Amino acid sequence: MLFQPDPVKNRPKILVILHQEHSSPGRVGQELVKRGFALDIRKPRFGDSLPETMEQHAGAVIFGGPMSANDPDAFVQKEIDWINVPLREQKPFLGICLGAQMMVKTLGGTVSGHGDGLVEIGYYPLRPTETGDALMDWPNKVYQWHREGFDLPKGSELLATSPTYPNQAIRHGPAAYGIQFHPELTHQMMVKWTTKGAPRMELPGAQQRRDHFAGRFVYDPAVRKWLDRFLDLWIGTAAAPVEHSLLKAAE
Repeated sequence: MLFQPDPVKNRPKILVILHQEHSSPGRVGQELVKRGFALDIRKPRFGDSLPETMEQHAGAVIFGGPMSANDPDAFVQKEIDWINVPLREQKPFLGICLGAQMMVKTLGGTVSGHGDGLVEIGYYPLRPTETGDALMDWPNKVYQWHREGFDLPKGSELLATSPTYPNQAIRHGPAAYGIQFHPELTHQMMVKWTTKGAPRMELPGAQQRRDHFAGRFVYDPAVRKWLDRFLDLWIGTAAAPVEHSLLKAAE
């Protein structure tokens, strides 16, 4: 009998870091799998280790969670310290919401709440900077679920902004991105978040549950299109991965 290699086992792996027991990488995970990657899902909060090098991974994504990048928990600091690995090796890294805030902390920046106590929970405007506009088209509104934001670390480029939390998308070096919003959101995730997180919709600036679902109907097609284009630029496909370089980042 001929040996048949396991096609999934041999796929390039994306390291996925999640923060809750039943968290999902959502649409980002689905799209990466469609592009030929395998997902190596780890949860340091529950004892999973993180690799000392990115040699066995094509890229890494740290997702969001209800905790703060300022929390003293050991796993939070462990992840913040670990982000130095993909940054140092210039391997594709994406931080989403909490993941972006962790990257900013790694780079010496700060994470804090809005001066007036405002949150973004629901759909809010997004505007690309000149640098961001040159990269791709951006959606007019994106889904948010956060009560803290981040500043712009030294050496990072601002790609998109918004009125309430001005730093919405950043790039550092050739292949590291941080975004405050949630392109990974599926309909099922919205149902879960707006149910379990219902009390947060009473915070200043938050939108009501019905507006979340109405907004998704209107704005999600553009977010889906943006995600596809972003993944083209950030990671490519398993068969044709993006070759990042410092020169490309400076263009």
